[in-house]
Parts: sequence; structure tokens; C-alpha cells
Amino acid sequence: MPAFGDTTTTDEVLEGIDLSGKTVFVTGGSSGLGQETVRAMAAKGAHVVITARNPAQMDEAVAAIKADIPRANVETLTCDLASLESIKTAGAEANQRFEKIDVLINNAGVMACPKTLTKDGFEMQFGTNHLGHFALTKHLMPLLEAGAGRAGSGRIVNLSSRGHHLSPAQLDDPNFETSEYSPWESYGCSKSANALFTKGLEDRFADNGIHAYAVHPGGIQTNLGRHLTEEDTKFLMERMKKNAGESGSPVVLKSIPQGAATQVWAATASELDGLGGVYCEDCHVAQVDDVSTSGGVRSYALDKGNADRLWAISEQMTGENFA
Repeated sequence: MPAFGDTTTTDEVLEGIDLSGKTVFVTGGSSGLGQETVRAMAAKGAHVVITARNPAQMDEAVAAIKADIPRANVETLTCDLASLESIKTAGAEANQRFEKIDVLINNAGVMACPKTLTKDGFEMQFGTNHLGHFALTKHLMPLLEAGAGRAGSGRIVNLSSRGHHLSPAQLDDPNFETSEYSPWESYGCSKSANALFTKGLEDRFADNGIHAYAVHPGGIQTNLGRHLTEEDTKFLMERMKKNAGESGSPVVLKSIPQGAATQVWAATASELDGLGGVYCEDCHVAQVDDVSTSGGVRSYALDKGNADRLWAISEQMTGENFA
């Protein structure tokens, strides 16, 4: 088994792997890490479904991928994760169009945006990054169950972030209705929620052959940062420098193929067969660490009590129940 790390790329992760016959569903697959994930997995024979809210952007992504890989089997499905109605419609269409999903990669997200609300009145980062994926995963679960049982199938990969170090999930006031809104605290809350959702999925569906993984991609320059002000960018870089200083390493942003490598690894690595409910970074399972600022996962982000509370809150807020 090759030794993977922070500079590993998607193509290196997938070297020697055949994904023919696999159906992979990628949210936010029309740009950045999502598009690279789609490209890399389609190149290995996977049937890949891109979902995003902009059909024209998805068409451009498919054209770019097919220009590189003419044989790529890539389809699109429109879905706005900031709208429960759109999610429900997309879920129904997916169940009509596809026979199964072997791997669901919940890649889409927003970061440090000004306080805005989703179409259903949820705070945008929690509403999009967590609640949108919670509801979509519920609607796709019949397809995931149809795909489970095959080697390497039945996997859900949730894009978290080291940003979860910024804050636990805000379970008492998820929409910042009574507490002061901070773009970075909200982002941290949503990324902790992504990890807790991973724990919740593992607890509920592992016995059905479906395993879940939370992933930190690393620092990458993508359009995820489109909302960042100059002050936000300064904060982020200073934080990265401080964290890197504590680890003794310089700040180096990953390329997009390096950034997407961990989610591709979590989606395909044979050493993860039967193992889920974990947080991954740099193509390995991270250790629980409540002290380090340069790596690891905080215990509150994988805590069963927190995960169960979040699950109940998410069902109540979305009106979606997995049972």
C-alpha cells in the first residue's frame, strides 16, 4: 500500500483502481474540489452524477471533463441545497433516474459568508453545509441501500474542515437567532455539524453496510472563499500561519488535485472497508486531539451525545425523518 500524505493527488490515490460499474454522486461537482473529484473518478470508469444549483455551470464542467476524458460517463442533476423544496424534487428525480448510488460525496458548501438565510429561513452556512446535505442524504438513502453490499460501496463522504476547530456545533441556537453572528464561528459550527452527521450516519446505517467519513481537504484556493472580505482573508492566512508555526511547517496551499485527494481516498480506499464514523485528513484517519491546532479532530465533533442531539434537531428543522 503506497504511503499517502498531504501532497498526494487524486490520480495517485486512484492508481490501479477500477471504478467501472460504480455510481458516484457528488454535490457541488461543477467547480473546485467537486469537479476534480468527478474528473478523477470518471477517468477510472465510474458513472458520476454532478449536482449543483446552476445547470449552465454544470454543463461547462461536464464539457471540460469530457474534453480531458472523452469516455467519461457524467450526468447532471439540478439541486439547490439552500431550498428544501429543490432538494425534495432532486431526490425524487434521482430515485427515478438511477438504480443505485455506491458512493455519495457531500462536497458542496459555503464559507464565512455574511449572515443570510436559506429559502426556508435557516442561517445560510448551517442550512447549506449541514441541513441541505442532511435532507438530500435522506432522499438518496434508498439508492445508497441499493448500492450497499458490494466491495467499496455504501459510502457517504461528508466534507468537513479543520475549521471545525473554530467552534463546536451550535446546538442551542443553530440559526444565531439569539447569539451574535460571526461568519467564522458559523463556519466552524457547520463543519463540526458535518463531522457529527458522519457519526450519526455511521451509528444508524453501518449495520446496513453503509459507512460514513468526514474529510478535511486542507487549505486550497477555490471559489469556496468567494464571500471572503480582505479582513476575512487576512484572518484565515494569519490563522494558517500560526497553526503551521506550531507544527514547524511553512504554510503551503494545496493544489486542487491534492485537496480533493482525501475525499477520493475516503470514497475508495480498501483499508476503510467496514470502518466508518471517522474524520480523515491528508489521506489517513486522524486522531482525536483537543489540543493541536495543526491537525486532528476535536472530541466534540465525534461525540455521540452531540451527534444524537444534532440528528434530532435536523429532523425537526427539515421535517425529514430517515426512519
